[in-house]
Amino acid sequence: MFTRLFRALILIAAAVFLLVLTWPQAFGLHNTWVVAHLVSFRAIAVIGAIVGLVLFGLLRFIRPLRRTLGMVMVLLALFAVANLGILASRGFTADSADVSTAPTSSAGSVTVLSWNTLGDAPGAAVIAAEAVAQNADIVTLPETTEATGVLIAELMRDAGRPMWVHTLAFDLVSKARSTTLLISPDLGEYAVSNAAGSGPPGNTNVLPTVVAKPVDGSGPTIVAVHAVAPIQYEMSNWRSDLDWLATQCQADNVIMAGDFNSTLDHMAGRAGAPDAVLGNCGDAALSAGAAAVGTWPTSVPALLGSPIDHVMATPNWHVSALQVIESLDGAGSDHRPIVATLTPAA
Repeated sequence: MFTRLFRALILIAAAVFLLVLTWPQAFGLHNTWVVAHLVSFRAIAVIGAIVGLVLFGLLRFIRPLRRTLGMVMVLLALFAVANLGILASRGFTADSADVSTAPTSSAGSVTVLSWNTLGDAPGAAVIAAEAVAQNADIVTLPETTEATGVLIAELMRDAGRPMWVHTLAFDLVSKARSTTLLISPDLGEYAVSNAAGSGPPGNTNVLPTVVAKPVDGSGPTIVAVHAVAPIQYEMSNWRSDLDWLATQCQADNVIMAGDFNSTLDHMAGRAGAPDAVLGNCGDAALSAGAAAVGTWPTSVPALLGSPIDHVMATPNWHVSALQVIESLDGAGSDHRPIVATLTPAA
């Protein structure tokens, strides 16, 4: 009797644990320490479940454990299938074009490139070359100093793609505490509208986010994002960052891009409009069928990584192309660049 009860308790605990890891939003645990980290790597969790199935399948030859292990294997199989289904629904296509089925107009399209450079690591020449190759109109560069931003702009100008440079830095001690935003003059004149000091209501808490608005009021508000990572002693700041970023996308015409240090799972509950992910913003990778492609870290294949870098926009923009760039994995940063072309609704 005791053995059966003990077995039942173990199976119930395992089922609850796997259910929480599959969909922590249902329990309000998607923004809690440990769970937030585990749900960031769904593909690796699927591989772990498959390894567990193989291991427990071999151990099932031990007669006293046969029934218990069989039930555990059923739970692992369900866990793997559910997580694979979630990943498939978000999409594995790292390079996607013409993804929007809604009516669009090519006039006024904007290409947005975002790359956390790990403190200028790839160098101005590499960053500028990629921005020029992508024909970028907006470049958001978390962990990039103003000096490097100016060098990038000069190199892009020499290549026929002049850019205005806007940088916010919380201090000059760590390059991670700088975020640089480059905007093409073709989009008009922009000015930084948020505070340089850390914390709401003017900024994210630990790492700077740049909010730039058109001087003449015509054009999208552009937000270069850098939320803090959800490490143990920054969980409160991380949640606050996501809340603050959601408020930055409550207007009708916003483009946000950068290192959100968050997957779609972590953003649950912060949407303010139908089909939105954060505030009124939708996720370009989700629209493109590429939201399961990892942008961090570059040390693992993209399909096993965590999609924490995003391009987002309000519903007046449609995604006509998106790419997670894997060719620069050896450039020095631990993040992959992500580039999206947004087209105004017709």
